[in-house]
Amino acid sequence: MSDQANDPVPNPLAAIQSRLAPIAGDRLAGARVGATGAVTLVLETGGMDAAARDALERDVRAALADMDVGDIRVAHMAERSDAAPAAAPKGPRLIAVGSGKGGVGKSTLSANLAVALARKGRKVGLVDADIYGPSQPRLLAAEDLKPTARDKQLIPVHSRWGVSMLSMGQLVEAGKAIAWRGPMAAGALTQLLEADWGDIDDLVIDLPPGTGDVQLTMIQKFKPAGAVIVSTPQDLALIDATRAIAFFEKADVPVMGVVENMAGYVCPHCGEASDPFGTGGAEAEAKRLGYPFLGRIPLSIDIRTASDAGTPPAAGEGPIADAFAALADSLLKGVR
Repeated sequence: MSDQANDPVPNPLAAIQSRLAPIAGDRLAGARVGATGAVTLVLETGGMDAAARDALERDVRAALADMDVGDIRVAHMAERSDAAPAAAPKGPRLIAVGSGKGGVGKSTLSANLAVALARKGRKVGLVDADIYGPSQPRLLAAEDLKPTARDKQLIPVHSRWGVSMLSMGQLVEAGKAIAWRGPMAAGALTQLLEADWGDIDDLVIDLPPGTGDVQLTMIQKFKPAGAVIVSTPQDLALIDATRAIAFFEKADVPVMGVVENMAGYVCPHCGEASDPFGTGGAEAEAKRLGYPFLGRIPLSIDIRTASDAGTPPAAGEGPIADAFAALADSLLKGVR
């Protein structure tokens, strides 16, 4: 057998990153190579004018022109301008918040992300798409608020935290199990999303875990602008988070980034920090897959007690509110 046959298989992603490092530098926010060889690049172009952004993309494409790769897709992430866009898109921006498994704090994160976006001056709506296990009414202290309807179209309720919302938890009797087959659950989601959301800017969709009928209905009928993937740091959660990313990739929904939840715990009595679920796993996985890492939210008893009381921590002040505010800032970078 020849020596050439024993040579290691080259790493195309490493070669691409090496080729682009002197050209894009820190502006290369993410890079990945798909199974077909297609290359997806994310460029952080905040503060650059249109001519500079176009020039950077041309240089990046030219640098890869002689490499044996498939299609090259370039996404730009830039700070949203205060100036009105030349042509505003119709309807709100749909942000799907998903995870590959339950128990990673996705619903709590969705509620606090919506509140944090509202505190940034955005008009925000929240859909509790977990038809079988709705929790948003409790998280936003909206259990006693019941939606009305006009011409068979639901009217969202307005929570005290500046977020309009709809949930099956507000439409069925408290404590009653929802035993519906997939088509019924998908139909319920359609009603929630086709409600009269008015002039909101962002509609956060708290998805159930997994990749079932509800997720498929949302993607087929209401194409989200992007998806946020939530994971805890440990390996088991990351395996399922990777599956969720693959699901959105296959559906051609941009993955806006990954959030590491329950990352680190500080004892309220002694102040000692520990990492019961590990640390840095979601950030490392995001880097490996070539997606932005949006930030981490700590494991805190304050989040649990405030959430049980319907008082989202993002509505207050302090380090936890700051963490959610930073997450909102990350998502206020539009992907063109």
